[in-house]
Amino acid sequence: MILYEYPFNERIRTYLRLEHLFLRLSTLLERETALDHHFALATLFEIMDVGARADLKSDVLKDLEKQRQTLSGYRGNPAIAETVLDQVIGKIEHCYESLNALTGKAGQALTENDWLMSIRSRVGIPGGTCEFDLPGYYAWQHLAVDLRQRDLHRWTSTLKPLAESIHLLLKMLRDSGAPQKVMAVGGQFQQNLPQGRTFQLLRLAIDPTQKLIPEISGNRLMVSIRLMRMDQDDKLQACHEDGGFDLALCS
Repeated sequence: MILYEYPFNERIRTYLRLEHLFLRLSTLLERETALDHHFALATLFEIMDVGARADLKSDVLKDLEKQRQTLSGYRGNPAIAETVLDQVIGKIEHCYESLNALTGKAGQALTENDWLMSIRSRVGIPGGTCEFDLPGYYAWQHLAVDLRQRDLHRWTSTLKPLAESIHLLLKMLRDSGAPQKVMAVGGQFQQNLPQGRTFQLLRLAIDPTQKLIPEISGNRLMVSIRLMRMDQDDKLQACHEDGGFDLALCS
């Protein structure tokens, strides 16, 4: 199944973008070639750009505290396993304390590294990190693998509390929605959302053998999904056949 996710607000959209970048960064860090490490640094700079939002850290802290208060309300409920509940609340408190201890925005400490910032200023220019532009960076790329990985892990360690917090929040959000099988009749599906409940994320899982691509739009009142198919000219065309998929709404 191919899983598509659609955020209903800007905060969750930012969380998903950061999660995507953190997953890419963790993959590149474990590889050994200088080219992979170059793109690891480029990804690190992308995370800093997304994390430059002034209210990002406060939003994450507020969401962690909200989850902690919600779960604390389940204490004493005979249907809830206290040990599991304590473990989850402990994870939330750990993430909150670690993130709250950081000063400034995501990657703020890295902005004081002039060498890294010189690379950041050139990495967006096509071919801007050639050896004649950044000889020091070119020399770094020729260091032993373990030395480059040591530097990368040191630089990315300041972002670990943010990565852990967003991973935990998105996991809890995803767990709140139960998937249901639905059918898009004639390639179209619409669903009105219940009043008084705010959904934050839509998750859609579709069988790749159908060769269908969902175009999703939605707001607090309604969700609309149109199934598309790639033609021979690599253009998306509306599909007018029935297509089934799993749909979950997470709040």
